[in-house]
Amino acid sequence: MRTCIGCRLRAPATDLLRFVAVGAGDVFRLQPDPKRRLPGRGAHLHLDPACFAQAERRRAFGRALRLTGVADTGLLAEHIRTVMPRGTTDDKASAPSSRPSKVGRPQ
Repeated sequence: MRTCIGCRLRAPATDLLRFVAVGAGDVFRLQPDPKRRLPGRGAHLHLDPACFAQAERRRAFGRALRLTGVADTGLLAEHIRTVMPRGTTDDKASAPSSRPSKVGRPQ
């Protein structure tokens, strides 16, 4: 079981995409690792543009990989777009899902 850094839900590692940071200095490139073989600290993300957008918004990439500096997410974003399941559009997948509020709910 692993945790998606976007939605923070736990899922089997086979359902998530592992990625690692590749580079030197203060600029890193996020490299997708679908075969889970690249060396280094990895993090996991659902193959969903909404999870990717949420991770970017929360600035979770640097924290998950323990990086200081700028992470280039272009390669990871392109990989998620190309392997996205058929029938899913970016607009539909990137729309935030609304959760009902627990405030004022009878118990």
